[in-house]
Amino acid sequence: MMNFLWKRKGVTLLELIVAISILTILVAGIVPLTRMTAKRTREIELRSNLRIIRTALDDFKKSYDKAVNDKKIPVTENKSGYPETLNQLVEGYDFGGLYAFKKKFLRKVPIDPMNPPEPGEEPEWGMRSYSDQPDSNSWGGEDVYDVYSLSEGTGLDGTKYEEW
Repeated sequence: MMNFLWKRKGVTLLELIVAISILTILVAGIVPLTRMTAKRTREIELRSNLRIIRTALDDFKKSYDKAVNDKKIPVTENKSGYPETLNQLVEGYDFGGLYAFKKKFLRKVPIDPMNPPEPGEEPEWGMRSYSDQPDSNSWGGEDVYDVYSLSEGTGLDGTKYEEW
């Protein structure tokens, strides 16, 4: 009789239920961590993309100021020196002949990972002009002084993405 018990193959229903229960507990712990990691990754990308655009805006302004100082372009009273659109950073600007070519500051406008565009559409960012208030959510349209995310979500640190 003992030989018969040792020769059986397979698992019992109880062993199967225990194994499935353990796997369920492990998956229940891993799924929230995976979601948190994905959100954190998008937040890192958002911070990076904001830094890239803001650096390009500042570099454009420096080139504009240099062109004014070198008398390549005339001083205009209502012109801040920032680009008129984000696409101007991609298309380039010649600054009145300061450079022998149109100087480009971005290869393409980065996307907002918290508010991604539909396929085939241009990336959308909230924009502020030089004359807008620092916390303004409406763009004056004269130039692009700053950008922010259009997402209404809140980051892992508790701040809204549009405030970054």
